Amino acid sequence: MNLKIGDKAPSFEQKDQNGNIVKSSDFLGKKVVLYFYPKDDTPGCTAQACNLNENLPALTAKGFEIIGISVDGEKAHQKFIKKYDLKFTLLSDEDHQMVEAYGVWVEKSMYGRTYMGTARTTFIIDEQGIITDIISKVDTKNHTQQIIA
Repeated sequence: MNLKIGDKAPSFEQKDQNGNIVKSSDFLGKKVVLYFYPKDDTPGCTAQACNLNENLPALTAKGFEIIGISVDGEKAHQKFIKKYDLKFTLLSDEDHQMVEAYGVWVEKSMYGRTYMGTARTTFIIDEQGIITDIISKVDTKNHTQQIIA
């Protein structure tokens, strides 16, 4: 599925880092930064999470809820949150429902080897659940600026 600006964001129901069910309907009436990242505690993903975490007051002042999503499990998310004192929710998409629905589960290649993985992508979703922006060229160290620019 190729989502575009103006599309209704696919609904979801996934577990967070503590095993609690989080639903897209929980966020109606709120602006959401839904960011997909490849793997907990890797250099780019850590830079991105820390940038968002450091700028959380500026993001929440603009009304944004931050939600990170990877195919890592709850335990990996818990370690990642604890290690970097992250103050936002991470969803575990081990069944690949969200990465598939949002079209970010793609073929990648490294060192001449191809494999399937998550394309680092951020979706900005408005209070009605409509996608207002898609950031596919994420600057991990300055991601907040891309969101609020």
